Amino acid sequence: MPDTMMPLTTPVDILVPMARQPRRAQQMPPIVRRLASTVLLLAIWQAGYAAGLISPRVLAPPSAILQAAWTIILDGTLPDNLLISLGRVVAGLAIALGLGIPLALLAGLSRAGEDAVDAPLQMARTLPHLALVPLFILWFGIGETPKIALVALGSIFPIYLNLVAAIRGVDPKLIEAGRTLRLSRFEMIRHVVLPGALPGFLVGLRYAVGVAWLSLVVGEQINADSGIGYMMMDARDFLRTDIILVGLLTYALLGLLGDQGVRLLERRALAWRQVTR
Repeated sequence: MPDTMMPLTTPVDILVPMARQPRRAQQMPPIVRRLASTVLLLAIWQAGYAAGLISPRVLAPPSAILQAAWTIILDGTLPDNLLISLGRVVAGLAIALGLGIPLALLAGLSRAGEDAVDAPLQMARTLPHLALVPLFILWFGIGETPKIALVALGSIFPIYLNLVAAIRGVDPKLIEAGRTLRLSRFEMIRHVVLPGALPGFLVGLRYAVGVAWLSLVVGEQINADSGIGYMMMDARDFLRTDIILVGLLTYALLGLLGDQGVRLLERRALAWRQVTR
């Protein structure tokens, strides 16, 4: 057996051999290579505006978006609305976790529990958010409650589905090992099932964070007087596409930061699996 090991290859290396890649591209840091296409797209976008091909009423240029973002940051409009939207998402996710985890445990650990809760949740999962807005307004009024309820409703399903699947997908060898050690049912759940289901739960949480922001977009566009969505709707009335795009980018960045936060939690919680990102 040879002493040296073959270098690991990736699909990119297979499709585009390193020998054929330009030397400059190989020497560039990965972050630069990944952002190069985005920077090029922004440059084309700005050039199209400068050439008169793109109307600012249709799509504001990147320079105008940056200027608008800086202006509403300085006058406090963006930070104030950002904190309100963030509070709604946190509250909705907390409710989703508080309901989704117990329901998933009930359905994943008990056949009778699955029969009781799975069918109603599967039916509720297919309901569109916009169709529920009038009903939520009748139930909860036009305050904060319907917005938080929409976030909670959208977030609970990824948590529930992924946790149930993770519980059912625990390695049977681990279950058999627990039985060999004569673990009680509670000990089996605590020491075998729940740690084995943790990776699947964290995947569901990542999906839930993204869905939470998408749900908030719907909630803040209807009967809202604060938040990023309200700021965008107010800008629409004045044809301020620059501020609308600032709001969209804010939603996107918040979703990205939330996802990165869950990934950090995943790396720490699953350190025993030597998870690498």
